[in-house]
Amino acid sequence: MACFDRYSLPLSTPSEYAANRYRTGVDLLLSLWPGAADALDEAIAADPEFALAQAARARLHAIRAEIGDARAMITNAVALVGRNGTPRERSHVEVLSLAIHGQAAKALAAALEHVDRWPRDVVVLSLPLGAFGLFAFSGMADHDQARVALCERHARHFEDDDWWFLTYRGWAHGENGDVRLGRTLTQRALELRRHNVNAAHAVAHVLYEAGANDEADAMIAGWLPEYDRSGILHGHIAWHAALIALERGDTKRALAIYDANVAPAASLGVPINVVSDTASFLWRMQAYGHAVPAGKWDDAARYASDYFRQAGFPFADVHMALIAAATGATAALDERASALDALVEAGTLRAGAVVPAICRAARAFAEEKYAKCAAILEPVAHEVVRIGGSGAQREIVQDTLLVAWMRSGEAGKARALLDQRLHRRPSPRDMRWLNQLVTA
Repeated sequence: MACFDRYSLPLSTPSEYAANRYRTGVDLLLSLWPGAADALDEAIAADPEFALAQAARARLHAIRAEIGDARAMITNAVALVGRNGTPRERSHVEVLSLAIHGQAAKALAAALEHVDRWPRDVVVLSLPLGAFGLFAFSGMADHDQARVALCERHARHFEDDDWWFLTYRGWAHGENGDVRLGRTLTQRALELRRHNVNAAHAVAHVLYEAGANDEADAMIAGWLPEYDRSGILHGHIAWHAALIALERGDTKRALAIYDANVAPAASLGVPINVVSDTASFLWRMQAYGHAVPAGKWDDAARYASDYFRQAGFPFADVHMALIAAATGATAALDERASALDALVEAGTLRAGAVVPAICRAARAFAEEKYAKCAAILEPVAHEVVRIGGSGAQREIVQDTLLVAWMRSGEAGKARALLDQRLHRRPSPRDMRWLNQLVTA
């Protein structure tokens, strides 16, 4: 009996049980819901020759930053698929292998070629999408539009009630500026599959971009308790709630959420999320004029010291620089910035010179050299998108520039930016700042 995945693509396994556990495991993988590892392990146990099950398990290892396990598993999948896989399966495994082995540019090109032939192969289609996908970390200045284009090119291949495609199509549009469409699609995706972490995350982002703080707060409060604390994005979704409280000026609640869910001692997330969420929350709090309680920056620095030591991963570089600047680790910050300069000079840092510029601006800001910070950031502000991540995550750089302008006497520039932001979405924090500038 022939076996198929949820999208009617043939699977090279004679075991319907293995295929069933694979379908379940892939759905859990694509929704980031706990249980994917068990389901995929059961598929592999039922058919140890089932290459795609091993490839999906490798992908899950990679998402969880278990790189050694991911590479061992994908290497085994490559060997298996070479013996008994179809052309689609061999290409599928090869794309995942490129991504897992850190060959991001080749993986992106191969993924795009693959989905042109097999657009419903959603494990591969998922790779370029999302805040941490191959497009986001490509260094492209137009990666938000590239995600929209990819989704729209293949939309005809998916039903209107496909929860996975709705999630990422909505995410793509929301991040690219069509917040209304993004909200419609992501909220529908969450309705269709409530235990879909990526949809809950996407809804949090589109509500943030819409300035719908009350709705975002209510959604997170109602949904997060259903998601186990061990889930990869548990701390990050709580981070969104902490930012809402911070935007309202409720530092007591913001810190309570941070301490309970986001801080290194509380979060069970992967290093990139823990480092970026702790650094960006504490930096925002400090930049907005609130005192960061003693020890919190040191805790963040202690956790971060085990990760991202080598420069060259722009999104991590920026957040490591924030931590170094805030804790006075200027030698480490300068060393990172110089290493990034060398990569820019060699042409191997795809995000370009904006990355070391942000690092140096962070140092200037921490040292209260606000005019210098603004002078560094202003010429590269339009390039910040190239570091990847989401608009909400990257906004920390714009906030830094804005506060630097306000504190260095550039009230006109600050007012113009605040006016632009407030025309895009309501913000109680931005309105407070604008009122301060108007009455100063």
